[in-house]
Amino acid sequence: MKNRGKGISGRRIAVCLAGIAVLALAGCGEKDDLKNLIKSENEEERVVNMFSPMEKTAPDAENTARSASDLTVAMAEEALGVTVAYKTYTAEDHQDKTYDEVALDRARNDMDDLYLLNPDTIRTLGEEGKLMDLSGLDSAKNLREIIRIANTVDGKLVAIPQEVVAYGLFVNMDMFRQYGLELPHTPEEFLECCRVFKENGIETPVGANRWWLETFVFAQAYADLYNGGNTEAEIAALNSGEARYSDYMRPGFEFLQEMIDLGYIDAEKALVSEAIEGEGADFLAQKTPIVMAYWGAANTETAYGKTDFEMQVIGFPSSLGQMPVMPMTGFGVGADAVHGEDAARVLDIMVSDEALRVYSEANRVISPSRNVSVECVPALKPLNDRIEEGIYVLGSNTGMKVEQWGNTCLIVRQLLSGDTVDQCMEAFDRLQEEALGR
Repeated sequence: MKNRGKGISGRRIAVCLAGIAVLALAGCGEKDDLKNLIKSENEEERVVNMFSPMEKTAPDAENTARSASDLTVAMAEEALGVTVAYKTYTAEDHQDKTYDEVALDRARNDMDDLYLLNPDTIRTLGEEGKLMDLSGLDSAKNLREIIRIANTVDGKLVAIPQEVVAYGLFVNMDMFRQYGLELPHTPEEFLECCRVFKENGIETPVGANRWWLETFVFAQAYADLYNGGNTEAEIAALNSGEARYSDYMRPGFEFLQEMIDLGYIDAEKALVSEAIEGEGADFLAQKTPIVMAYWGAANTETAYGKTDFEMQVIGFPSSLGQMPVMPMTGFGVGADAVHGEDAARVLDIMVSDEALRVYSEANRVISPSRNVSVECVPALKPLNDRIEEGIYVLGSNTGMKVEQWGNTCLIVRQLLSGDTVDQCMEAFDRLQEEALGR
């Protein structure tokens, strides 16, 4: 979930929780325009408070992702006569509270109405009963089935996204050609590419951060589970304890450990690096040929949307070839939100087919609606082709008793910190025992 801050409404303000100041969003209101400040005595202002990330960006960088989201918010404001006020947070570094930690605290205390949430937070708040059931919204009828499954907790649809988040490997094709390398499909082929880069003076072939290395693990752990025709039975075995998550996860963790041992990943740097900020500069400077990122990063100049080399985005190496990894972020409405009804109406418009066409065409992303599709940028075609074939793994699945995305991220950090693969597998076993009430 990577929404970078750039607003368009003269009535909306962004409250940056990381600092003291209240920041006006770019393009925000004219201070001398008293019309926006004076309310008639009979007019009651209706406000919906929305909490979302406001990430650090390069000065003056155009951010289509946030701008497109703002367009859909503006559609809701105009249709409903409400004002949507942005409240935001971004961690300054790895020592700050994460966005997820702050979001959990705010949602548990009913501090906002509408929240943009990561999959692990959706799962947690859904299980705690802190998110409204959105299944009755008109827009919910148009959702792709994968979206509905991934965001349903205890039988309730608790979140709806504006895009399907797909993760892949961003590769510098010029560097691959320079060393006569084909794009890798399997873990073995990927390691061979890294070996060639390393032997030719590329200090760190894979740029990494503290958030997204779990994508390698998911691709290898669940390639067969999600694409082998036996998904429901395998998940049922995991949920009953007949099968162990650690058995699925071990190959991916062993793969990461091998990359660390061979110097293909800088574990110490990754452990303290924020997403894109840690590895992005080296990738853009062509010092690092491979990074991992989400679909939208290929479309925006604040990430990798403008490179001086040919870039392609492919799936992660797996037994079934290049594998996209798809966790599900989404907007949720607080179950006890002060302005919950208005927030639900706002969201219904934001994720309507009409609004999603605006959003998807601006961002060129995969829409959660089965009725909306757009052409992707050429760099994303390899990843998109696999998704269109129905070949991918889910990075989050509320049907699994052990939450996947957040827990795997944290256990990968244990590996980066020096824990052994066996110790990481023990952590998964403990999580499974706790989930089963043992």
